[in-house]
Amino acid sequence: MSIGYACLSVGVPNTKFKSCIQANATDENLTRIIANNLDSLSNLIDYNIENEIKLFRISSDLIPFASSPVNKLDWQHLFASELTAIGNKILAGNMRVSMHPGQYTVLNSPKDDVVERAVADLEYHTALLDAMGLCKKHKIVLHIGGVYGDKCTAVERFVKNYLLLNKNIKERLVIENDDKSYHVGDVLNISETLHIPAIYDNLHNNLNPADSAKEDAYWVLMCKKTWSTNDGLQKIHYSQQNETKRAGSHSETIKISEFIAFYNRVQ
Repeated sequence: MSIGYACLSVGVPNTKFKSCIQANATDENLTRIIANNLDSLSNLIDYNIENEIKLFRISSDLIPFASSPVNKLDWQHLFASELTAIGNKILAGNMRVSMHPGQYTVLNSPKDDVVERAVADLEYHTALLDAMGLCKKHKIVLHIGGVYGDKCTAVERFVKNYLLLNKNIKERLVIENDDKSYHVGDVLNISETLHIPAIYDNLHNNLNPADSAKEDAYWVLMCKKTWSTNDGLQKIHYSQQNETKRAGSHSETIKISEFIAFYNRVQ
């Protein structure tokens, strides 16, 4: 099992990401911020390689306002050499990266404008991974979205809107269970319908189980069956509950004994 982490590290110099509010998103500011963020990402990749970390999630905030008309920069070309260099480092380090659009990227919304923005955001994530020269084994993770009072209809909307996506996005997209609306059983059903790889998240399953009688190993195996050779090895998400925050909040550190017990159950 290869082990990695999401987006940010603690204590690694020159790895801070920057952003700005929309009112300050001028071409000049965005150019400066993107340059900083790409440099920070490059430093994080160096850190990962030095520490033999093979899995890493790239922050969606790398290019601020990338899927919004606010950002008018042709960033793929403006930063082509930097993106290529980062991609080459990832490949040379035998590292596998992913991205995870945020809570506002909702493909099954009943509102057309929300769906349009979701598609634009998926296009951005795909364009970024493409600009780094990374193959389709480097994935984009997406939750199904909301229920909107009618789960069956919401699932039908997800299926319909997924089928309208371009092939380049479809080849990167994987779906994950969440902690409130769509449990791993729902995700596996959608995966079977659309032939999308499914990711199992242990903490989400603890809070929103498909079947409390079935253990982690069962769901890991069921999700494994959805991954093809072209998708690469199966990925899962592991985290632990932050005991001082709301249910579903990730802990800042990992209790190693709990993780090893999980590892032994699912390997």
